[in-house]
Amino acid sequence: MPEHTGRRVPPALRYSAAIAGCLLLVAGGLYVLGVVAAYLAPVLVPVAIALLLAALLAPAVQVLLRRRVPRLAAVALVLLGGLAVLGGLLTFVITALVQGLPALREELVRGVDAVVRWLSTGPLHLDEARVRGSFDRLLSTVTGTGGDMTTGALNTAMTAGEVLGQAVLVLFVLVFLLTGGPGIWAFLLRPVPSSLRDHVDVAGRRALSALVSYTRATIAVAAVDAVAIGIGIAVLGVPLAVPLAAVVFLCAFIPVFGAFMAGGLAVLVAFVANGPVTGLVLLGIVIAVEQVEGHVLQPLFLGRAVRLHPLAVVLSIAVGWVVAGIAGALLAVPLLAVLNAGVRSLLSTASRPAGFTGGTCAPPPPRSPAPSSSVG
Repeated sequence: MPEHTGRRVPPALRYSAAIAGCLLLVAGGLYVLGVVAAYLAPVLVPVAIALLLAALLAPAVQVLLRRRVPRLAAVALVLLGGLAVLGGLLTFVITALVQGLPALREELVRGVDAVVRWLSTGPLHLDEARVRGSFDRLLSTVTGTGGDMTTGALNTAMTAGEVLGQAVLVLFVLVFLLTGGPGIWAFLLRPVPSSLRDHVDVAGRRALSALVSYTRATIAVAAVDAVAIGIGIAVLGVPLAVPLAAVVFLCAFIPVFGAFMAGGLAVLVAFVANGPVTGLVLLGIVIAVEQVEGHVLQPLFLGRAVRLHPLAVVLSIAVGWVVAGIAGALLAVPLLAVLNAGVRSLLSTASRPAGFTGGTCAPPPPRSPAPSSSVG
């Protein structure tokens, strides 16, 4: 019988349908993973925080092990010392922020009022009622529906029991990561086929090295941002220097958005409290600090292994915020850095020529022995 060519599906349509089907499957899988991650956030977030702390504390454990200190004693010393330092730092930052919160809110309201007046009576001549309504909705989102920032934060926070339970889970996971990291990593590698195990092993170690680098760099960059901008605020005589520096330190853990929000808040307070000249000078200081951070500090501390495209950083933060709120925004970039390092390692080993005889995979790049033996 003659072939009915009119009934044949064009190749372009078949290829498009295949690609669309694959995209739908991938999108469905990502959606399911997002729903599961959001549902298990009370468990996944403490585990992720424990991984970050383990990546930060593991080098100190290795230093003590090289000095022939028993592993349990080394882990105990590092935990006590590290948690004391981190706890003291966070206590200082949070205390300064909480004490200055009422005055900071008053300055924020005054700044919003000044902006509303300028938008309504200035050259733009916008409708004052609409502009004020938009800013009031923004303030209610930031400070809470009750109008008090402290009350709003307490209304949206978890209960004390949940916080305590998650803190205990973080400490529990952290202890086991520091004491039995190699065994945990070996257990995770068992289901991997033997032909791929070495490749996955190297990829995991490189991903962990990227996590160590990211954690150190983020803390260093946040400290430099807070100190530099805080000194600028104090020298210019802007009120609430310590609370604003604390806000800068906390917000710096969220790349791009955090620095923008904290710097904008400091500049707004300077405009209202000290006038436009001081505000413009502080704006220049904030821009200079951000430029030093982006072009000097991050390349210096992170290096090539953790370098991420700004678009990827922004999108990952947005997705993390949608999935898990503030915790998701904080953890999105380190997760992306880990995945980026691991995938790059797998692709580099997969692209080796068939005649390669130097082993099943290339040795990982030079790194401190801490992440490979303490956490993973």
